Amino acid sequence: MTYKIMVVDDDPITRMDLREMLKDEGYQVVKECKNGEEAVQQCLALKPDLIIMDVKMPILNGIKAAKVIRKKLDTAILLLTAYSQRELIEDAKESGVTAYLVKPVTELDLIPAIEIAMSQKQQFECLSRDLQFLKKKLEERQLIEKAKGKIMESRVMTEEQSYQWMRKYSMKNRIALVTVAKFILQQPGAIGDVFLVRE
Repeated sequence: MTYKIMVVDDDPITRMDLREMLKDEGYQVVKECKNGEEAVQQCLALKPDLIIMDVKMPILNGIKAAKVIRKKLDTAILLLTAYSQRELIEDAKESGVTAYLVKPVTELDLIPAIEIAMSQKQQFECLSRDLQFLKKKLEERQLIEKAKGKIMESRVMTEEQSYQWMRKYSMKNRIALVTVAKFILQQPGAIGDVFLVRE
């Protein structure tokens, strides 16, 4: 898969080296930036899959830029640094970066780090989608439960009877059960007239 990558470093030689390594491996370099502020502006427009960014830069350093970017975009960020102090590692973790590499960076270091970063990003996106799906299903279930309660009150039915009544209506009219539930909750009078007419 071809990932869109942004390279951010105040050193033009480093940017050139990274660009060449990435292009040799078939990655698409969508933009090169010379500082964190420029990276923040450009990433909002280009929405890269991955940002490879130096830590020490003028105007806005890599860690601060990463914090801003991660609040706005779900983009993987790979930090480059000449240092490996524990404090830096903690700051990098808090800023939401996916990984970091210590300079000088070689192709043997860079390519596996990119693949791991992108794999983690995809796993996170998959989990996020699953979470959204489960949240939606839970909200639907809550609506159905509330609608069942309304039917139980209005039609003097047991919980099971009210559910089967809704289900039968849903299947007969070829509409989703949650749509039936929303209609019941939005128009309580429908339980006694519109619904009865269509049974």
